Amino acid sequence: MSTTVTKTRAAATERRTVPSHRAPRPGPVRKNPVPGILRRALTGGAALFWTAIVVVPIYWLVVTSLRSKSDFTSDSPLALPSHPTLDSYRTVLDGDFTTYLLNSVIVTAGTVVIAVAVALMAAFSIVRNAGSRFSRVSFRVFLLGLAIPLQAVIIPVYLLIIRMHLYDSLLAIVLPSAAFALPITVMILVSFLRDVPRSLFEAMIVDGAGDWRMLWSLAAPLARPALMTVAVYDGLQVWNGFLFPLILTQSGDKAVLPLALTLFKGQFGIDVPATMAAVVLSTLPMLALFILARRQLVAGLTAGFSK
Repeated sequence: MSTTVTKTRAAATERRTVPSHRAPRPGPVRKNPVPGILRRALTGGAALFWTAIVVVPIYWLVVTSLRSKSDFTSDSPLALPSHPTLDSYRTVLDGDFTTYLLNSVIVTAGTVVIAVAVALMAAFSIVRNAGSRFSRVSFRVFLLGLAIPLQAVIIPVYLLIIRMHLYDSLLAIVLPSAAFALPITVMILVSFLRDVPRSLFEAMIVDGAGDWRMLWSLAAPLARPALMTVAVYDGLQVWNGFLFPLILTQSGDKAVLPLALTLFKGQFGIDVPATMAAVVLSTLPMLALFILARRQLVAGLTAGFSK
């Protein structure tokens, strides 16, 4: 018994005196800060480069519109004008700029009203009858319109306008522009209205409301952000449209702003400062509309795509 106790104590003493050969635990690995700094530098450089791409043309546009013809040829393109002047703006406003502006406003407003109203009714019908075959086929037909380029059908559109005796009128621009604005408008509104709870429609049906009442009292108010989004988008497309006014009109009093900019070209050159002044003036209405509707525009872009 005493021999066993002695061996046990000796083994314990040996375990205490023999050094441990276990490897130390590795400490936390330090990450190299260089890749993170490099990534942030590249991101910042890309942001600055993109800002320069956007800001420099706008700066050149405004600065050039403040030059005279002689200063435009002698000064550096990006330098501030040595003798700023508003003569180019006076030249534009003394012409028929107000007529062109009014034509653009009429064409844009008419196109947006027709496209948004028709697209809202079509989107409401597609969503309310989502299970029917006619609804699915109709939606696919609208989506098919996105694949048809405007340039590919300009000759049939021209012949159709001639047959309808609408050539050289503002209505000849409004109707085709509204037709080509329908596919994207219907797609956005359908995506938005699909997120409206069906229980709201069922509650209005129980109260005795018909389809028209549900459309104007429920669907239209709930889809206001999407309606504002498509209205601004369609308005920008029509406001900057050039092909339809060029092909479907020929009179000077029916010209819109994008087409009127070509009138500053003379026989031997172009009045560049006056052209830039006209571009600045033609941009102001759409810029004001975007500033006024920016909140609902952002809400419409980010909502309605959860399904």
